Amino acid sequence: MSIVTIPNDQPFLDAIAQRWLEGPGLTHDESGLIVVPGRRAARSLMEAFLRQLDGEAALLPRIVPVGDVDEDELAVSGAEALKLPPAVEPARRMATLAAMVLRADGAFSTAPTIDQAWPLARALAELMDDAERVGVDLHEKLPHAAEPRFAAHWHQTLQFLEIVTQAWPLWLEEQELMNPVGRQVALLRAQALAWKDSPPQTPLWAVGFSDGMASVCAVLRAVMDAPQGCVVLPGVDLSLPEEVWEHLPDSHPQAGLRRLLVDLGVKRAELEIWEDGLSRNVLKERASFISRAMLPAEGLSDWGQDHAPFKLDGLTRLDAADQQQEAATIAMILRDGIRIPGREVALVTPDRALARRVATELLRYGIVADDSAGEALALTPAAVFLRLLAEAAANDLTPVSLLALLKHPLTALGTTPGNCRASARRLERVVLRGPAPPPGMAGLRDALGAQGGEDRAEAESADRPDRPEPLDGFLNRLEEALAPVRAKRKGTLPDLLTALVQSAEALATTDEQPGAERLWLGAEGHALARHMAGLIAFTDILPPQEITQLPAFLLSSMSGQMVFGQRVLQGRDGEALHPRVSILGVLEARLQFADLVVLGGLNEGIWPPATDPGPWLSRPMRTRAGLPSPERLIGVAAHDFTTAMLSAPEVVLSSAARREGAPSVPARWLVRLNALLGGRRQVLPSHPALLWQTRVDQPNGPARPVAAPEPRPPVKRRPRRLSVTEIETWLRDPYAIYARHILKLRALPPLEEAADRSDIGVIVHAGLDHWLQSGRLDAASLNSSLHRALSERKLRPALEAWWRPRLSRIAEWVAEREAERERPQSMKVEVKGDLTLNVPAGPFRLRARADRIELNAEGKATIIDYKTGTLPSQMDVQQGWSSQLVLEAVMLAQDAFADLPPAETVSLLYWRLTGDQEKGQELEVPKKAEDLPDLVERSLTHLRRRIEQFDQEQTPYRSHPHPDKAPRYTDYAQLARVPEWSVAREEGGE
Repeated sequence: MSIVTIPNDQPFLDAIAQRWLEGPGLTHDESGLIVVPGRRAARSLMEAFLRQLDGEAALLPRIVPVGDVDEDELAVSGAEALKLPPAVEPARRMATLAAMVLRADGAFSTAPTIDQAWPLARALAELMDDAERVGVDLHEKLPHAAEPRFAAHWHQTLQFLEIVTQAWPLWLEEQELMNPVGRQVALLRAQALAWKDSPPQTPLWAVGFSDGMASVCAVLRAVMDAPQGCVVLPGVDLSLPEEVWEHLPDSHPQAGLRRLLVDLGVKRAELEIWEDGLSRNVLKERASFISRAMLPAEGLSDWGQDHAPFKLDGLTRLDAADQQQEAATIAMILRDGIRIPGREVALVTPDRALARRVATELLRYGIVADDSAGEALALTPAAVFLRLLAEAAANDLTPVSLLALLKHPLTALGTTPGNCRASARRLERVVLRGPAPPPGMAGLRDALGAQGGEDRAEAESADRPDRPEPLDGFLNRLEEALAPVRAKRKGTLPDLLTALVQSAEALATTDEQPGAERLWLGAEGHALARHMAGLIAFTDILPPQEITQLPAFLLSSMSGQMVFGQRVLQGRDGEALHPRVSILGVLEARLQFADLVVLGGLNEGIWPPATDPGPWLSRPMRTRAGLPSPERLIGVAAHDFTTAMLSAPEVVLSSAARREGAPSVPARWLVRLNALLGGRRQVLPSHPALLWQTRVDQPNGPARPVAAPEPRPPVKRRPRRLSVTEIETWLRDPYAIYARHILKLRALPPLEEAADRSDIGVIVHAGLDHWLQSGRLDAASLNSSLHRALSERKLRPALEAWWRPRLSRIAEWVAEREAERERPQSMKVEVKGDLTLNVPAGPFRLRARADRIELNAEGKATIIDYKTGTLPSQMDVQQGWSSQLVLEAVMLAQDAFADLPPAETVSLLYWRLTGDQEKGQELEVPKKAEDLPDLVERSLTHLRRRIEQFDQEQTPYRSHPHPDKAPRYTDYAQLARVPEWSVAREEGGE
């Protein structure tokens, strides 16, 4: 029997390779066998052999992984595999379990949808896998898992779990299949028995196991009993007191190794220690420090027995403010780490979001990192493309979903991706901006026709490489590509998914390459193709689904799946993968060694992960059923953490104070390290990279907010014509006048613009104008006019249904108000006016379009303005901030309206027409009619002064010069950087 351990301060795999090569020689037909926990460890061990050989020829051992349940080849012994039923395909298992979940009558208050049933099926599969790893019979154990006081509630859950205790085993038996983990367990037990009956005579090693299921322990015992067998464990802590070792909690980093030794029947004192004799004092001292810091509660008295300071050489902290700062700083540390030739650096983190951020930040320095931790299948470009296509089909081509699809890099529609995006941008400008067109392709064509066909103002330069094509042809090819998926509004999942794939391939086709080649290219495409093929093959047993369920189902089915496989990545300047920079997950980092390692994402819930007993069993119930406790995950994560801390001479421990905008708690291990050091009045030194990052991004010191803009264009460039509504903008936000009339900038309408922002005012004005001109001033006639204007606007059905009752209430209020008012002598609606004011710098034209002007028998005027939004206040009108009606009165007195004689205005009315419970509201300004002449005169005087003021070149067009009178909405706040300088102003800055 041979079982040894290699201390954590030594490179584990290199030590294994060195010992093997230094061992007794093998004959020419013998190679020996090394068993490792997984395929990643196998690849790393092969690389360690190559490093040790340094180009020399040698017969290497066969390296076999046994622990990767997700891999195809699970067994060490291929002969025994022929005697066992095959493993059920993952997609088939998930689809069948999901069908059983959907058929579980009475298990749910509301029947789950397919995207909800899929995660429940996955949880059932994980429960079965956990049970098979530890050899638990769920049929026998589950009924006794709950306490008697919870029996009634547990009975309902137990009925649902009959899926895994009865229905699923029966289905496997009928199909002559096995669960993947169950088959692996059977193969490992068969292999252990085969080695026990006929032990290999060549060297047989099992290396790198730190925990394991019962079947793995059986294999390890068979290895120990072989003539040249040897089990090599990584970093068993021999310094822990025996009383502490015997009672280690599941969350301790050594708990897995202790369980393994107990299962093997080996005492810790029996372990042989392999050391290479090389001095690594830094790592030895660090190992002692970590061992003491991770002591369980029973051993914490040790902290007070020795007050000598710890040596913390090579160990630093990085306390970032947020994830972005953490990523940028880690990238700088890695960049600095490779300044010395030959040094290898690595980021180790379970946080894939942080890994992606760091990889992006490294591109800033021309470094393309090897990210071997894999990528979530759902986030790969091809998978995102399929999901966007499903969203567009489910939403019937709404503007946002359609543009997201058309602007994806894989979309080409038979031309180049650049030309396709150019056409998509033209479609966006001409058709999709503003109120959403009606659903579907017919709606897009109707909207294009309403714009007069091609947007003549959008003609593109003929020499551009990405030229848009005529939109009619673009829509034709888009309709043809989307035809398969749009034809299937409801059907079986295989039919829906097949149509989705057909449309995706048509969309991805370029002028030079078929869409299938682009869509399924590389490791990501291959993984996605296998996933989609599995779903198409096995989901026919699920009930038919609406197309609207497809996006959520795709995301749910891809959840938790990772894509592995090295891609040929290129940086901005064409660099290949950097050979000395790696980004590793915690699984990939096991047994690895580097010169500098950054442990990133050390926050609770990330590293360590949040413990979750699953949706079916509580922690006590899992214990009674004989299943592993969720805290074992914490122990595994703790072992990975402590091992990674000893995987390099230089280690940086990194955490972020905020994640996703919310405060985050540092990992419990960091808290322990700080507590232990605090008793000795020590702290982990901070890495200087935070200062580097600040200096790189802010080379001239702390950032200072930009000052509010004060453009002073030449007088000849300044506008000489404004409308009465723009005069109010001129007062509240002169910068908006500058941007619109001098820079000639126009804001694009938003996508899927809300109807109450543009259409409702048009509808109300049009309906009232038609009604007043008809002469039939009754509520029924007005109601008919408003509803006709609504129909002509062609809003979406939901919006039209929302506004119809409101328009009826508006009609009722207006008719009642008209009946109360005195009938005018004459009336004009939508009347245009133009007034020229002579000022020193030249004529200035004031334009207006009055909603309604009435003249009484005495020739006195009443001006009415319709509002579907907020009314101005009396104070704003009196002070000139809301001067629209007052200026219209000025223009009427100056004979500015062509169809009306000059007249004195005796009343200014605002009608607020919203159709809510209040129906309508009237506001007369000013309150006292006798104040109106003075108000009109003052408004004209103030307008002249403002024109003359801005006719001076030193007068700037400021943005929001009066914060308390700033406009509620503006199209130019981002251009003027209002949030930046307004915050500085609030804080007392310049």
